[in-house]
Amino acid sequence: MSKILYLCLFSLVLIGCDAFDIHPYDVSFDGERGINATRITLIEEACLGKRVMHIAIISDTHGNYSDVSDIVSDINGRDSIDFIIHLGDLTNTGTTKEFVWARDKLAGLSKPYVALIGNHDFLGTGDEVYGKMYGQLDFSFIAGRIKFLCVNTCALEYDYVANVPNFDYIEAEAKTDSALFDRTIVCMHARPYSEQFNNNVAKAFQQSLRQLPGLMLCLNGHDHCYQVDDLFDDGIIYYGCTCAEKRGYIILTLTSDGYVYETVEL
Repeated sequence: MSKILYLCLFSLVLIGCDAFDIHPYDVSFDGERGINATRITLIEEACLGKRVMHIAIISDTHGNYSDVSDIVSDINGRDSIDFIIHLGDLTNTGTTKEFVWARDKLAGLSKPYVALIGNHDFLGTGDEVYGKMYGQLDFSFIAGRIKFLCVNTCALEYDYVANVPNFDYIEAEAKTDSALFDRTIVCMHARPYSEQFNNNVAKAFQQSLRQLPGLMLCLNGHDHCYQVDDLFDDGIIYYGCTCAEKRGYIILTLTSDGYVYETVEL
């Protein structure tokens, strides 16, 4: 067989095997980017001066897109919801297609949402895609004089050697825009004492959170179940949200003098 004929046949085999398809971890995608920044502007404007807010908390949607659709529909049927927080694990394996699928499902929400990064979202080049699609891994916003501090706690994805959680960021956020908020809610994917968290600094992390003005509570995903725990016996409750596969989410009602926590099961 001639060399030219061999190369031609080999090329046909490669084409037949989809060798020239886009790699699943290619970070190129079409559609909306910078979602968190855009939605934060909408949330802050809509909630300015509000004394009562209703927030839907969802997490760990992974690849359960039919369940996500049902959750989105249920949230949309509640006119009182002001905005939604997704606590991470938008994807199962961090591929670009999964991010796009998840984004397109969540685009069906009638109220604005923000999304944290989860440990599954780091797989492959997932953190790069998240950065383009959603934004910074640590971010915050203020709604109704409450600061929502969203921190990356997926330390295992850095082999516990990176500054995760970022104490400098938390310390700075305690002072940034301090005239605009009186209370704080901390959101994260993995809570202290999970395998994702750098538990060498768990107590230091909690101490840093206690410096935040009017710390109300902490929210986490990752464990695929509802949780209500005073992890450090200091009165700060960690509320864990279940996953989409279990068809549940949380509604958090915030008032001028406290909050009400409610679980929803579809």
